[in-house]
Amino acid sequence: MIGWGIPIHEIPYHYLSTSKEKNVEDEILGLVEDTDFLVLARYMQVLSGNFLKRYGMDVINIHHGLLPSFKGGNPSRQAGSMFQFPNFVLSFLCFYAFEAGVKLIGATTHFVTEELDGGPIIEQMVERVSHKDNLPSFIQKSENLEKQCLMKAIKSYCELRVLPYQHNRTVVF
Repeated sequence: MIGWGIPIHEIPYHYLSTSKEKNVEDEILGLVEDTDFLVLARYMQVLSGNFLKRYGMDVINIHHGLLPSFKGGNPSRQAGSMFQFPNFVLSFLCFYAFEAGVKLIGATTHFVTEELDGGPIIEQMVERVSHKDNLPSFIQKSENLEKQCLMKAIKSYCELRVLPYQHNRTVVF
């Protein structure tokens, strides 16, 4: 504890450069053994069923849109294959949505399964955008929304308030 009796928790963060040619699943498994769960953020790759079985614990992902709509998506695949900068991918997707004139942006936190962006949803959030937004404010809103959605989902998960329900759903209380 430091200052005002607030406990400090260290959460390890690892950045792994990925590409279609480079499979880093064994490297990830080495980093996450003996962990309670794994969180993916801007990983932009599909984990194999083999990885999920070998890891054996829950894997949580943050997605930059509202699932089940907008799974994966060509814009992210195109941007992800051209550049290896995660921030560029988000900027590209925001530009795409901004140019399309969307009125709501969203984020979804879900459990990872073998199906691309198909796992049970833990949390979703939306925010209104308007003609008053410019691209930088649009990107900032999207980034903040992802952070809030992921934080709320992890908090609910760690407090054991996320329960599996039926085939591919959750109950969060």
